[in-house]
Amino acid sequence: MKGVMLAVLASGALFSSGSAQRVSAKTIPATPQSVFQRGYAVFYGGRADRATRMTAAHRFLPFGTWVRVRHTATGRSVVVKINDRGPFNGGGRIIDLSTTAARALGITRQGVAPVSLTVLPRP
Repeated sequence: MKGVMLAVLASGALFSSGSAQRVSAKTIPATPQSVFQRGYAVFYGGRADRATRMTAAHRFLPFGTWVRVRHTATGRSVVVKINDRGPFNGGGRIIDLSTTAARALGITRQGVAPVSLTVLPRP
């Protein structure tokens, strides 16, 4: 499965980075604090969340999942809470960040940035 990374989510479920499908438990998964997905982040207005402004949209991670997003070119990182679905525009885009999170990561000018995602047990 070249180019597809696997993750064990906080719930214990295994998911493939390329889709929302479950994968076999016999495949060797990444551990919950290791990078499980690489691609590009974009930003959008975001959905309001009472607990934090640092939110993001992801295609299949469960709502309420906390993720560290690391800008691979600069090393900067932010922790966001998944509370929406997206991105759906392809091009290797794996996460939509709220404006606040994008500003903290330093990507508001460029609009798109190479990132890696790590699922966290808690922020």
